[in-house]
Amino acid sequence: MKNFQPLILCLLIACGAAAQTPHLLGGKYSAKELQTVLIPASKWTPFPRLDDRSGWDRADKAALDAIVKTAEGYLAYVWPTIPATHSLMYVRTGDRNNYQDLSFRKRTVLLTLLVAEVAENRGRFVDDIINGVWSICEESWWGVPAHLPTGKEYSGLMDVTQPFVDLFAAETGTALAWVDYFLGDKLDAVSPQIRKRIHHEVDTRLMRPLMTRHHGWMTKTASGRGPNNWNPWICSNWMNFVLLLEKDDAKRAAAIHRVLEVLDEFLDPYPADGGCDEGPGYWGAAAASLFDNISLLNLATSDAFGYAYADERVRNMGRFIYRAQISEKYFLNFSDASPTPGMNAPMIYRYGKAIGDTDMMRFGAYYRQSSVGISGWHYFRIFFALFLQDELMKAPQKLPFPKDVWLPDLQVMAARDREGSVDGFYLAAKGGHNDESHNHNDIGTYVVYYDGRPLLIDIGSGTYTAKTFSSRRYEIWYNCSDYHNLPTVNSATQQPGHNFKASDVRYKASASAAELSLDIAPAYPAEAGIISWKRSLSLNRGKGVSIREATSLKRADAIAQSFMTCYPADASKPGEVIIRYGDKDGKPVDFALRYNPGQWSASVEKVALAADEDQGIRRNWGDTVHRIVLRAISPKTKDSYTFEIKKK
Repeated sequence: MKNFQPLILCLLIACGAAAQTPHLLGGKYSAKELQTVLIPASKWTPFPRLDDRSGWDRADKAALDAIVKTAEGYLAYVWPTIPATHSLMYVRTGDRNNYQDLSFRKRTVLLTLLVAEVAENRGRFVDDIINGVWSICEESWWGVPAHLPTGKEYSGLMDVTQPFVDLFAAETGTALAWVDYFLGDKLDAVSPQIRKRIHHEVDTRLMRPLMTRHHGWMTKTASGRGPNNWNPWICSNWMNFVLLLEKDDAKRAAAIHRVLEVLDEFLDPYPADGGCDEGPGYWGAAAASLFDNISLLNLATSDAFGYAYADERVRNMGRFIYRAQISEKYFLNFSDASPTPGMNAPMIYRYGKAIGDTDMMRFGAYYRQSSVGISGWHYFRIFFALFLQDELMKAPQKLPFPKDVWLPDLQVMAARDREGSVDGFYLAAKGGHNDESHNHNDIGTYVVYYDGRPLLIDIGSGTYTAKTFSSRRYEIWYNCSDYHNLPTVNSATQQPGHNFKASDVRYKASASAAELSLDIAPAYPAEAGIISWKRSLSLNRGKGVSIREATSLKRADAIAQSFMTCYPADASKPGEVIIRYGDKDGKPVDFALRYNPGQWSASVEKVALAADEDQGIRRNWGDTVHRIVLRAISPKTKDSYTFEIKKK
């Protein structure tokens, strides 16, 4: 059947099945029907069992040997306890890493030991695995303190009488479920209490709360925004441990049906263009996690959900990852996205293969590595990767670098000088609204790259602390519009909320240029006094980038324009600011930001990176972030401005 999947996919598309379908996953089968479709728990073998050595002979030997070698360093591993004060640290100082580092490390060690034992089946890692399972089961909280409810009732510690499921509690359930799947008999030979403990803890902490308690990540927010990556990411783990641990086939089908209903809450409102407002870094947990769910479903049902790959929205969700690429290293990083996210080559290749997208397959293959490592999360992807490595290493490689990208629902455009090449200028810009997931107040901002390297940048996110997702989020400078490539009007900056958005958004592209025009006035509060602020952002292929603005204000007390760069800049010459860009070889190349010296005075300031949140900025950009500020000399209620970015 699997050999015919591409043909079936083509036929579905030809017959018009590629349109967006509501309730795509949960609406296909009732829970009772799903029970007849799911392979029974007693017969389901998603990957070879431990004693199927010929099956494991088909897995990548080099990768398994490397994992065994790493696991040998964990023999007699001392499994750390996690002190309560590490959890309390989050509310006391805002630090989340002391707790998370210990928690994540334990799970990575456990999965490394598990795969090593599966690889050689000699029993020498079993005791350390048992210690790891027991240690994790002894933890009061499988999630992380940053995800605990706020307020005095919790004050930084888990209420163990009211279990709920966050990202990493769900990940833990998956890790323990695969231990049970592969090593069940070996664990029972030591003591039947080990598997009994796994089943009890997963049922108590995860399965029952998920089936009986509403979780905020399951549905839209109070403002009406659809669920973010938490939904498909947790669902992918929920599906894992239900399929692996639930032995009652009726309960198993009911739970999977509930997973699909929750997944549809994520998928139904998702834009048809597939745009991920959380950016490429979060794509690996959003659209990619949706793919994890669908691929696991197909593995558990003999491809009964293969039809989902014909849905154009699902297909576009996959393509987003290469449409958001700037160069080999850099990706578009609006909102909290990283400019240099890691690429999971096997997963991307599999997604591309499932939807029949050659560009995506070649893109995924480009980032392949000679071996397979244990991920910090999405642990189960390694089993797919181990059996794909030979095909992946032989697959053609190519980065598509599309010439023009327009995502009308997300209101994001990207354009480069030449198709398939990073040479020359690249411009990306956005409209949208200020209630996106991981939102920054950034309507109308843009980035400019040259030869695949940053010139004018979006700062992105720094290190997450207690402040990041609190009521104090917009006290963090890089979340605010005055530290994006945007104007500050009458001392007012953009505000958060769905009503603060772009209007009159238009996009056009031709062989010689690509342009996004929009009115950013609605993104500012009333005290800014803006009637309209029409901004046009243009890539003039082979020449440079221009920004044109026409403004109408109720009053004009003060106007400033910010331009963010990761290079030093010189504003000593009126009419242009020289940005001291470094090319791929580190050689200095000057670029000019040109403006009307009769309208603006220019200054440059280096941004001090001193706060805890700023350490992530250092990792992304180094200690070289500069803000160029143009201040209006004689502000007017009606005016027009032009700025150009060109190579000197």
